[in-house]
Amino acid sequence: MPKVVALPGDGIGKEVTDAAVAVLKEVAPDVTIQELLIGGAAVDAAGVPFPGEVEAAVTTADAVLLGTVGGPRYDTLPRELRPERGLLALRKALGVYANIRPVRVVPGLEHLSPLRPEKARGVDVLIVRELLGGLYFDSNRGRSGERAHNTMSYTVPEIDRIARIAFWAAEQRRGHVTSVDKANVLEVSELWRETVTKVHEEKYRHVTLRHELVDSAAMLLVSNPTRYDVILTENLFGDILSDLAAVLPGSLGLMPSASLGDGPGLFEPIHGSAPDIAGQGVANPAAAILSVGMLLRHGLKRSGAANNVDAAVSLALRSHPTRDIGGTASTQAFADAVLQALSTTNVSA
Repeated sequence: MPKVVALPGDGIGKEVTDAAVAVLKEVAPDVTIQELLIGGAAVDAAGVPFPGEVEAAVTTADAVLLGTVGGPRYDTLPRELRPERGLLALRKALGVYANIRPVRVVPGLEHLSPLRPEKARGVDVLIVRELLGGLYFDSNRGRSGERAHNTMSYTVPEIDRIARIAFWAAEQRRGHVTSVDKANVLEVSELWRETVTKVHEEKYRHVTLRHELVDSAAMLLVSNPTRYDVILTENLFGDILSDLAAVLPGSLGLMPSASLGDGPGLFEPIHGSAPDIAGQGVANPAAAILSVGMLLRHGLKRSGAANNVDAAVSLALRSHPTRDIGGTASTQAFADAVLQALSTTNVSA
């Protein structure tokens, strides 16, 4: 029997995760769900953001569903006790090296995008970001007086494995990968470009490959986003580009993500804990529910159920929009609309 560990976390995490778990139970009633604490909630209860009990549970699960972590009340804690350290420890424990973030403008909701409707129409991009290397995981980082340093470093195996994820994803989509780097000035980007090209030539010639510099890609992502299918890039560039792309659909509440490796996958909405609205029942659970769709597709290999969840969310976004996208529906009302859509036959977006 498949096992999913749910980690609601902090702020609105509990509200959106409850909605997502209800959907998971509806479409996969055979799945066992274990709920545990992480982040600030774990600090409050156990004194650390990533307790050993949680690490043991997630590493033996089939998939992990995460809510959100963090909040202002934890900002004064020592760095090792802050909720975000729990998130980094979770990613490391699971060995998830590939962050997959779909960016899709829902048909009929183009008006929500900051772009003109004709620019937003048809946007459907998948960003594949390397998650365990680069500047964020530099073991030699440091600060002394008026000087600080971080080193961006990648090896061929690290680049090779994330490139294969991107090409595999493109095979399931429209067959086009754009690899983003800064090869005109960075040696690490030269290695990135050479390795991606080698992987392409060895196995994926049937997929179209294009290389772009990160500054150019950032401009084109907002001026001509429909030119992209799959974007492949390293950790820092991926962090920035994926957050930039997140505004295209019109709300962070619409953005799910998956982090994959050789073990259990991690599935989570990209929005924060939003402490200003926590407990009010107005948070948009769409991203958390769409993350369940990714969990079904990538974690449990149930693409049919995943397609139904995606379609049901699209219907609910039009019939029961939440406050962040110009509506009045509560978190619960939106979740109920998704469940109602799933209860009908032949759900279609």
